[in-house]
Amino acid sequence: MAPKGLIWELPSGDEPSVYLTFDDGPHPVATPLVLKQLEDQDAKASFFCIGKNVAAEPELFAQIQAAGHRVGNHSFNHLNGWKVEKETYLEDIRKADPFIPGHLFRPPYGRITRAEARALQQGENPRKVYMWTVLSGDFDTKISPQKCLANVLDHIHPGAIIVFHDSAKALPRLRYSLPFVLDYCHQQGWKMRGLPE
Repeated sequence: MAPKGLIWELPSGDEPSVYLTFDDGPHPVATPLVLKQLEDQDAKASFFCIGKNVAAEPELFAQIQAAGHRVGNHSFNHLNGWKVEKETYLEDIRKADPFIPGHLFRPPYGRITRAEARALQQGENPRKVYMWTVLSGDFDTKISPQKCLANVLDHIHPGAIIVFHDSAKALPRLRYSLPFVLDYCHQQGWKMRGLPE
């Protein structure tokens, strides 16, 4: 059974919106590409960053924030919450805190135990733990860019939280699919927003 309090989707609201998210950055090639495409389409998004990548690319991280996007903690070393002790997992998240401000968190691999989730939601720095409605699969080197796009367009709807990755591995599928997704959202009249804090 999934832990309680995880956010998989948001209400569609009076103004239909979708929530694009990008995991694992910042990356020196993928992140600038994403930022440019979002700017061109007047879209906002959320970036769940890995602490060690922020430490390596502080200027790029600053660009994400300066462009008005949300940022979230995706741990320091991308640990799998099902494969490490709770305290090891929580310590890795806390290690990323000085690099990534705010209260948004997404578990690496989507793997988090009930005890880990409870500790994050109730701790000194209570967090919103965001999962997703639609997984693009851009990280999967076995699927084509076209399949990645179909994964999104077949399931996207107002209130949906969509996961892409601004990473080297995802780049071929991200580069192909993101412009189509942005165009589609515009055609539908949907706003593209950052996740609520």
